[in-house]
Amino acid sequence: MPTYDFKNIETGEVTEYLMSWKKLDEFKEQNPHLKQLIGTPMIVGGYGDRVKVDGGFNDVLKKIASTNIDTPMGERHHSKSPKEAKTRDVVKKHLDLQKKK
Repeated sequence: MPTYDFKNIETGEVTEYLMSWKKLDEFKEQNPHLKQLIGTPMIVGGYGDRVKVDGGFNDVLKKIASTNIDTPMGERHHSKSPKEAKTRDVVKKHLDLQKKK
């Protein structure tokens, strides 16, 4: 059930009440000396470092990674075939040899 903040017009005191949406209008009619305070809703979208993303977002990451294979994102999200992995190792080996010369 949601909570609602009300300010007493006479005393200035702020009090929080717990009630259903259906009872809110009735409560306001019975307590004309209270004015409802409107605030931002407390919505939680996720917490901690273990928030899961949906499959569609993972698909987008894989598409980006497949076009940027040499980046850290590409290494993390792009699954390489064995042939592709061997080819990259050979290319890296020869690049390292060229840099040494």
